[in-house]
Amino acid sequence: MPARTTQTRENAENAENAANATNADVTGSAASGPGPGLALVRGLAGACHPLPAAAVTLFAAALTAAAGHGPARAAVTVGAVAAGQLSVGWCNDRADLRRDLATGRRDKPLVAGTVPAAAVMWAAAVSLLLCVPLSLACGPLAGTAHLVGVAAAWAYNLRLKSTAASWVPYALAFGLLPAFVTLSLPGTPWPPPWLTAAAALLGAGAHFANVLPDIEDDLATGVAGLPQRLGLRVSAAVGGLLVIGSTATLVLGPPGPVTAYGWTLLAATTTALLLAARRPAGRLPFPATMAVAGADVILLVLELRP
Repeated sequence: MPARTTQTRENAENAENAANATNADVTGSAASGPGPGLALVRGLAGACHPLPAAAVTLFAAALTAAAGHGPARAAVTVGAVAAGQLSVGWCNDRADLRRDLATGRRDKPLVAGTVPAAAVMWAAAVSLLLCVPLSLACGPLAGTAHLVGVAAAWAYNLRLKSTAASWVPYALAFGLLPAFVTLSLPGTPWPPPWLTAAAALLGAGAHFANVLPDIEDDLATGVAGLPQRLGLRVSAAVGGLLVIGSTATLVLGPPGPVTAYGWTLLAATTTALLLAARRPAGRLPFPATMAVAGADVILLVLELRP
């Protein structure tokens, strides 16, 4: 494995140099062709990890509405989350460029040469800078909670994804999201513990589900986070249990009787994840996790509405 990894890294360095030259050629030719601005926007949109970024932002929007925020504060809160998610997605694609080149990930805009690496770096920096004042505009305590979550996600991209603590940034960032929303309310209330626990479990489960299809490529390029260390089958089981645990916490945590929707959601979540676990190396586990998250949001809105 070490010899293979060293060779892969050398190939990745050569590929990155070639990609930089290709990106320069693409940028130059795009400038003289029709619609270079539109091509850049499309490339940046593809490089920001649009599915998870949109999912987390929509989750924040639903949570903000359920918590009773007014339109102005809701817009600032959701804007801060969107800016943070964009910065994390662009940072991730730029940080993974060498590994994506080595494994031939032509579905990534940077690898395909549809957007320059410099543009992605600038987009990540600008969105991060925008996230800071938007977060703090929701209040110092709320803003700090959100910025700690964003910092955790950046730490994952730049360092922690290759360690046994790779799950921690996901759990921390997801777990702090409800706090960001509730702490910006009058009186700065903390969210109920069951909500924080459910969000943290969902975040950790999403990490496992997101990594599953790429475990072999990750190991070949030196990425050894917790899922890679546990292996495909064990990681699929752990990820499924974490997501089921998240839904169970959301269903059973609030005071009062469990609704019919809650029981149905718990049963459907278990069934969906068992089916997805039959093909752990495919792309199904992560969309299944996102679908569960969407159903969880509906339950959350029903639980928190006045």
